[in-house]
Amino acid sequence: MNALQNSTSNTDQNQILKPDINESECFKNCNHPISMLEDLQLLRKNEVLCDIKLKADDGTVLYAHKVVLVSASPYFRAMFTCFSESNKDVVNIKHLDSTVLLLLLDFIYTGEITISSKYIKVLLPASNFLQLEFVRDACVKFLQKQLNPSNCLGIRAFADLHNCMELVSSSKAYTNQQFLKVIKGDEFLSLTSDELIHLISSDDINAAYEERVFECVMKWVKHELSSRYDSLPRLMEHVRLPLVSLDYILKEVVEEPLLKKSPKFKDYIKEALNFHKLKTQQVFIIPQTIRTTPRLSGYKVILMLSLCNKTLMCDTNWYDPATKSWKFSIGMDECIRPIGLVTVTNQFLFSVGGFYTPNSQTLEMLDLFSYSPCWTPMPDMLVIRFNLGVGVLNNCIYVVSITRILLIYCYNLLY
Repeated sequence: MNALQNSTSNTDQNQILKPDINESECFKNCNHPISMLEDLQLLRKNEVLCDIKLKADDGTVLYAHKVVLVSASPYFRAMFTCFSESNKDVVNIKHLDSTVLLLLLDFIYTGEITISSKYIKVLLPASNFLQLEFVRDACVKFLQKQLNPSNCLGIRAFADLHNCMELVSSSKAYTNQQFLKVIKGDEFLSLTSDELIHLISSDDINAAYEERVFECVMKWVKHELSSRYDSLPRLMEHVRLPLVSLDYILKEVVEEPLLKKSPKFKDYIKEALNFHKLKTQQVFIIPQTIRTTPRLSGYKVILMLSLCNKTLMCDTNWYDPATKSWKFSIGMDECIRPIGLVTVTNQFLFSVGGFYTPNSQTLEMLDLFSYSPCWTPMPDMLVIRFNLGVGVLNNCIYVVSITRILLIYCYNLLY
């Protein structure tokens, strides 16, 4: 005290700063919170000044400080301020073993946690239970990085069980994208019928062809035929059989023994055959149902029309972005070098007109969702046109030609 008084006296005498000068500056020790946590962690480990004992499910007792627990976890804040545990020295933490509880205590005292595959299945629900949001989010990120075709279905079920919607969403997206690999694994064969329906009913599964969806359903049913056969009608309802190629329907679907026993299956096959029949006659009057709607995340390629300067024809080829390779469309005819190209309902590509040839009034169509796509001749335009523009409105193709006068032609796809 005397030293402080002497210091103050000396300061006053020396008048280092005059009293009328009002200046201030804040100094912050950035290491202060870190060193405090380190000291608190050391106190906890040495059981010094601890005022609460946490008893894990396996009987192990861990020491801690209430004020530290309350500051880090809403669960402990409620426990020690609102409930009877606030006056207790020992609290039972049910459903958590000492290993996981110690991991979470270390996180509370240090702000760091190491997540491993060994403890992830108990760590995520434990962090949910204690309302440690950072740990929960870290567990989600860890599992997202671990997703692969052999575990994505299990991770999705695990996330759904613990209401981790972000992980549910990412595992679902991964499953849809890797569908063809997922259906080869053991997890797929372990799905319940409801889980399988949820999977194959999605518009987003990345199946190159609907044949693969049909095959995975038959594979799942035959894996435990006696107990799963009764689920087959419900499953087939979500197989978009009309989108399967006609050749495959006749050779594989119609001849499948399991589908011959029920009139319901015959109705599905009849619907698919009728779809293909209508498609050859008039593609735009086909009834639109869920089974005739192409999936959104199917096999995607870029259609390229290669124009040749020496001829009036053009080749139709595909570019596959996934493999970064060109694929020549075997079985697809060359089309007349078109003046206009237009798409209808994101499925049909129309080639309109041509360059100074007898075919300048032609109209050809390519079904982009066909199993074996090829150019199909459509009714010709009324007159030859090569200087034109093309557009679509309400499923009608409009051709606008300007020569000496403005001419507009309309092709109604429904008639």
